[in-house]
Amino acid sequence: MAPSSHAVDPVALLNSARAGLARLPAALTALISGLDAAAWRQRPAPAEWAPIEIVCHLRDEETEDFGARVRVIVEGGGAFARIDPQRWAVERGYIDVDPDSAMTALGQRRAASLAYLATIDPSQLARAIEHPGAGRLSGLDILAAWVAHDQLHLSQLTATLARLWTDRWTPLRTEYAGPIPYSAG
Repeated sequence: MAPSSHAVDPVALLNSARAGLARLPAALTALISGLDAAAWRQRPAPAEWAPIEIVCHLRDEETEDFGARVRVIVEGGGAFARIDPQRWAVERGYIDVDPDSAMTALGQRRAASLAYLATIDPSQLARAIEHPGAGRLSGLDILAAWVAHDQLHLSQLTATLARLWTDRWTPLRTEYAGPIPYSAG
């Protein structure tokens, strides 16, 4: 996709992103409140993540992807560290992590990220670094993507919960609600 022809106000983006990022812990808590131990670890489809895996992914991305990459930009670094979130899910055993500890760690990491973002000069976000897969990314790009990443995973979690609810109450015809994400399995 070609870059937009209009300039982005770094102050407005930083303020808006900080507000958006601050909403994640409460949104997650609202979605997962009352999940039992089995539901935390239930995948909506074989190749999809269970709720605990989504939370662990967000927890690790907080410091090893988005937060780390913004720091590289702001501190004048020359390259981003490579990451492999799919591999992390397996190697770090996300499916077996305690949900309360994962949520607590994510909340702490997000609070630290927000505190850090409150200290930076928005003009520093204009710097860009070459990413091997995505091309040249500025701190503004990463900050905007960070909020979108939260929203994508909230959507993923919502879709997962819709499928788990539907499967739980089979044979009731929940499709009356609309298309249920993921195939029944």
